[in-house]
Amino acid sequence: MSDDRPKIPRSPEDDYSDDILAQRQAFIEAQTGVELNHSKQYSYDPHVMAGNIENLWGVAQIPVGVAGPLLVNGEHAQGEFYVPMATVEGTMLASYNRGMKVIRESGGVTTTVSAESMQRAPLFIFTNARDARDFQIWLRENFEAIKAQAESTTSVGKLLEIENYHAHNFVATRFDYSTGDAAGQNMTSRATFFACEWIRENYPGPMRNYMLSGNFDTEKKTSSVNMLKGRGRRVTAELTIPRKVLMDNLRITPEQMQYGYQISTLASFMSSSSNNASHPANGLAALYLATGQDIANIGESNQCTVYQRMTRDGDHYFSITLPSIIMASYGGGTNLPTQSECLKMMGCHGKDKALKLCEIAAGLVVAGELSLAAATRIDKATRTNEWVDAHERLGRNR
Repeated sequence: MSDDRPKIPRSPEDDYSDDILAQRQAFIEAQTGVELNHSKQYSYDPHVMAGNIENLWGVAQIPVGVAGPLLVNGEHAQGEFYVPMATVEGTMLASYNRGMKVIRESGGVTTTVSAESMQRAPLFIFTNARDARDFQIWLRENFEAIKAQAESTTSVGKLLEIENYHAHNFVATRFDYSTGDAAGQNMTSRATFFACEWIRENYPGPMRNYMLSGNFDTEKKTSSVNMLKGRGRRVTAELTIPRKVLMDNLRITPEQMQYGYQISTLASFMSSSSNNASHPANGLAALYLATGQDIANIGESNQCTVYQRMTRDGDHYFSITLPSIIMASYGGGTNLPTQSECLKMMGCHGKDKALKLCEIAAGLVVAGELSLAAATRIDKATRTNEWVDAHERLGRNR
């Protein structure tokens, strides 16, 4: 049966030339009846997008704003940073700016990277549970040989561990890697495939088959395994806010802030939420879009836990741990012209900058958390709410 439907124009010689882009633009206009004006305009050579997208015909212009300065006391990010944020949500950058002011007046946010690993998770299939159990034993005994096979495919990636979990006649594994300044999903896929083929050829016992990804890497999804074991980088950002700074800038007391988080944490538990924070995905998504990250990784990166309390001196301690921040300073979309400019604003473009970028991202999340958590309070005297008022004044509600 022949398919007579019109096909998207492609060029086997050069699929990123101005001519083929013009053909695809004309094709879209003819097929949809839409006149393309803004979306087909771009300011750089489309050839630089090869490897980032197929069937290219234009660009999506997303507004990019700036918030800052954000004062970070990290091991990799130290000093003040102006953070680019791409979003269409009014009031958001104003809120993050407010949180950053609180951070500066409190002496900065301290950030700590405590772990890093990117996974591919093969699932090995056996005839029965005993064969699966025996494979686990062999897997642990032969880690060094498997590690050598995996690392032969990359100059950057290092196999750190092979987690293994037995259920029924299956062994679910997670091959954990360090990946340098790249996010590393493609790197780990290739390395793990080579390792699995070596395992298949050299394992002396019976094995029916394996799947390269058995979905235990939980890519682009929240999961309990990532909360405990991590994916990407595990980063904690914390600070103590003097009582006066909190009240002067956010118009809330440490007692009120602590009370509010007790309620929101309970609600998170009741709803089986992936975190007990207010909105970490907001700041992360805006930063991801601006800096050329894989935006779907928000699925993991958004996962976190918040711990906060009033200190004995009456100040407010706030801490957030993000166990699965997935960000790159090198490769992927980070080298595209617009995105590389945004990374350069923070001194985070290129090699040896990924951990710095992750620390800035964690500090950014803190700024947003502080501002929104305070804004949700209803003033008892005036019966007003800063969250609602800000959207009326600055957002699309106006």
